Amino acid sequence: MTPEELSRLLHGALTSLAADESSALSEDDIPKSIVVERPRSRDHGDWSTNVAMQLAKQMGMSPRDLAQILSNTLAAEPGIAAVEIAGPGFLNFRLDAASAGELARTIVSEGANYGSNTTLEGQKINLEFVSANPTGPVHLGGARWAAVGDALARLLEVSGAEVVREYYFNDHGTQIDRFSNSLLARARGVEPPEDGYGGLYIEEIADRVREAQVKAGEPDPVSLPDEEALEVFRREGVEIMFAEIKSALEDFRVSFDVYFHEDSLHESGAVDRALEALRDRGVLYEAEGALWLRSSDFGDDKDRVLIKSNGEPAYLSGDVAYYLDKRQRGADTAIYLLGADHHGYIGRMMAVCAAFGDTPDENMQIIIGQLVDLVKDGEQVRMSKRAGNVVTQEDLVEAVGVDAARYAMVRVSADTKLVIDLDLLTKNTNDNPVYYVQYAHARTRSVARNAGEHGVVMESGFHPELLNHAADTDLLGVLAQFPAIVAQAAAMREAHRVARYLESLASTYHAWYSQCRVTPRAGEEVNDAHVARLWLNEAVSQVLENGLGLLGVSAPDRM
Repeated sequence: MTPEELSRLLHGALTSLAADESSALSEDDIPKSIVVERPRSRDHGDWSTNVAMQLAKQMGMSPRDLAQILSNTLAAEPGIAAVEIAGPGFLNFRLDAASAGELARTIVSEGANYGSNTTLEGQKINLEFVSANPTGPVHLGGARWAAVGDALARLLEVSGAEVVREYYFNDHGTQIDRFSNSLLARARGVEPPEDGYGGLYIEEIADRVREAQVKAGEPDPVSLPDEEALEVFRREGVEIMFAEIKSALEDFRVSFDVYFHEDSLHESGAVDRALEALRDRGVLYEAEGALWLRSSDFGDDKDRVLIKSNGEPAYLSGDVAYYLDKRQRGADTAIYLLGADHHGYIGRMMAVCAAFGDTPDENMQIIIGQLVDLVKDGEQVRMSKRAGNVVTQEDLVEAVGVDAARYAMVRVSADTKLVIDLDLLTKNTNDNPVYYVQYAHARTRSVARNAGEHGVVMESGFHPELLNHAADTDLLGVLAQFPAIVAQAAAMREAHRVARYLESLASTYHAWYSQCRVTPRAGEEVNDAHVARLWLNEAVSQVLENGLGLLGVSAPDRM
């Protein structure tokens, strides 16, 4: 029996109480999903809930009295060995061994689907992440968003949501002008402007642009007047740089459904249409020759300019049009993953959402990520051989590999500054978290191979009641938590919860491995307990594979 099954039993018992005409409880009072958790102390049973404490007031009775009613109803359910009332009204459940052990069969049967849920079914979510300017390689902050964003997309999808992964391609504005000027300067053999871009990659791209133009029968852009040369370097350089970014992200196992060009918002008239929509809602006004959004009416600290006094659109105007475009494409929720330097942008963006009549934190959600530092030999790594004064995603992958890089980026909450120790991530020890979890999976495969060689096969049958060792019970308890962890991580937009769960599962599995045998000792015959534990071993293997897959990390069979 799983915690989800207990939750459904509790919901059914409470619904029956609400249907009684003499009851003060209504169905609206009952949570859709009743939380059933592992108690902190195993002395308190296998699973626990505080639902009686939550609903006692509505019932007009004490929590312990409501707990007693629920206990009387559920105690007779098959698989429940005992229901105990503790403290002010906690309900603690003890399962019989067969009922608890059945979870192993459930996991093996569901396979890759174990952990999937329907909590977000029917929701259409636009998830925008990375969106690095096409002016240089993906830096460590972008790499963090690549790993976190992709993992979050996977979590949202297995929770039933329809997800569009989107990259906002910033090809409009001054940063592109600085990039073009830097390319032209390098092509002419001079230093880039003071506000330009450095690094070997600028020289490489400038050379590639020149070679491609000459090969195509066009003049070397260096020979053109400045304005024409800059246009060539802008057009061709941005295309080369963005192709490199896409390639690097794909190598990092990150792909997108939509690459949205900022330029298209201005060229297609989307900005004008968005402003007209806001004008129709009465939230714009003109002052000092500029067009303003009444953003202070929607929680922002001040009103914001959308069209400057010189007639040029302000940066926010593109964001206004972009948000409306996402909603018009069918997104119920637009999630933005932004860097630490965008923290001050939250208020104005939420005001934009509200100005369109939408609900901030529901139709628009913004997640701010913190910085990433790379450390080697106790010292911060500050320079990239190719990118100059920034460290790139490719630098990290070259040092530790994709698996370790992705796992390290995801296992810490995105709103916490991340320090990655390169020395640690290259060690094959239990101190290295990705190695620890991957090794647990490799061990499950080794155990399965060894079991087959000793004649222990799952086809011999399954007797879940034989999973009665304390280590069996502990392991089953952790396995049972996986679906709730997945649903919680998706709902809270916190992929790191899956990584921390996997580390807990790996720890519990390694402890089980040292206490319980899947293969017989020398001179011992294969028995049903060996087979039952092979089923449990396979269940662990499946959950580790599923969890690592949600993080975009491989589950190796051998290490």
